[in-house]
Amino acid sequence: MFSKKALLSYAAIMAGMAFALQSCSEYQKVLKNEEVKPKYDLAQKYYEEEDYKRANRLFEQIAPKYVGKPQGERVMFFLANTYFQREDFNMAGYQFERFIKSYPKSDKVPEASFLGAKSYYELSPEYTLDQTDTDKALAKLQTFINTYPDSEFFPEANDMAQELTTKKEKKAFEIAKQYNKLGEFNYDMLKSAIASLDNFVSDFPGSIYREEALYVKVEATTNLALNSFEALKPERLQTAKAAYNVLKKQYPETKYAEEADNLLETIEKELANSTIVLNDNKEAK
Repeated sequence: MFSKKALLSYAAIMAGMAFALQSCSEYQKVLKNEEVKPKYDLAQKYYEEEDYKRANRLFEQIAPKYVGKPQGERVMFFLANTYFQREDFNMAGYQFERFIKSYPKSDKVPEASFLGAKSYYELSPEYTLDQTDTDKALAKLQTFINTYPDSEFFPEANDMAQELTTKKEKKAFEIAKQYNKLGEFNYDMLKSAIASLDNFVSDFPGSIYREEALYVKVEATTNLALNSFEALKPERLQTAKAAYNVLKKQYPETKYAEEADNLLETIEKELANSTIVLNDNKEAK
């Protein structure tokens, strides 16, 4: 025999199944119905219950019917947000943009602007991949930050913008480091490394990678100088020494002090040797 507890549990399960079937039946019935009002009412009900999948389907059907009507603003925002809640961020970003263009005076515009920007933030890929969506997200986040500095979403938007900026910094810096690594086998790549490092320092003056970038430039300029023709060595060694001086000036307590000092010692020795060679050549003439 079944216990009373088991029977109650079974009854609860059956009741739940009956409710689910009734709900599903109601949804299918309204979905196929040509009338707009029942779809609107049920879509709003599902939205409030956070059943965004079914709410989305119904809002999709009725949105064109509400264009220009008082409820149109509400329907379009809910439609966009159901895409966002379902993590369909491509469609969410597009729909929030449509909402802002359609209802520029709505009090929901700040939130739509934030959620649209966040949609592109969610689409931003790993730093190793193409950063088109990252650039788009940064542009939209910056617009939001500039336009709504008092918004409740401002701190989160600021954090997201900083995260994406760091991601772009990392990508640019990793490219420069890769050129420097390739320079071990092809010295001409060191020129690309130095140019990339200069661009990086200029483009991202406050980067968390700045100190390392300045050190890598000392390394790249030193290796380029050491593997140059004798006639080019003195000038390139001076360039490497200047790179060392920039690192030490900006970061007197740099964590790369030991490596940088070793490179400077090599630079000084080579400069001394280059001076001797130049003097010997002058005397020979």
